Amino acid sequence: MRLQKFFSDSGVLSRRAAEAEIAAGKVTVNGKIAMIGDSVDPKVDIVEYQGKRILPHTDQPRHYVMLHKPRGYVTTAKDEKGRRTVTDLTRSVGARVYPVGRLDMDSEGLLLLTDDGDFANHLTHPRHEIPKIYHVTLSPAPNDAQIAALGKPMTLDGYRLQPVKVTRLSDTTLQMDLYEGRNRQIRRMCEQVGLRVTRLQRVAIGELVLGTLPVGKWRELTADEVGYLYTNNKEGK
Repeated sequence: MRLQKFFSDSGVLSRRAAEAEIAAGKVTVNGKIAMIGDSVDPKVDIVEYQGKRILPHTDQPRHYVMLHKPRGYVTTAKDEKGRRTVTDLTRSVGARVYPVGRLDMDSEGLLLLTDDGDFANHLTHPRHEIPKIYHVTLSPAPNDAQIAALGKPMTLDGYRLQPVKVTRLSDTTLQMDLYEGRNRQIRRMCEQVGLRVTRLQRVAIGELVLGTLPVGKWRELTADEVGYLYTNNKEGK
């Protein structure tokens, strides 16, 4: 199988994260530095990541976790700068789970983590079309023209964004529903119309709602919630 799939199946890294680590020269196969596109036989080959051997997946139960991410934590399994990571908050899960997608360090709210590589790959695939819903507090208070501009097609770094649904919740707070997640997308969209984000919280992924989960705490998803996330995509409808 492809080396990236081996990592995701083993519950160590998502395929995307594995590609980045392979490209950085942090993965070896049978003692040799691995390359993007390499394949491995899990029963024969010895795969090591940062000097530690990665064992193939066994038929252990998978974990699907919702975390209420606080500000000040980076969305990664390990940070080379020594900053606090979201996995510091999920050590009590009983398995090594890694984040699905991202929330930047200054953002907060609903974040999913798992040790199921296929599940993570499914949720980050372009065909996945469950909206991510954010509450965005702004300075100054947005006017009607700025709100209208945020709801129209915008371009970042030459890329034309998918339309964003924008709803006013209060004088200074908007709800923004996104179907994609470009790097710091909401903050950069708001900058384009002269607004500064003072608080950014993801409150839901489709029908999966953060609710009253305390900041810094996690819970396992129910079987129905996992099924909902698995089945809502463009090919599955």
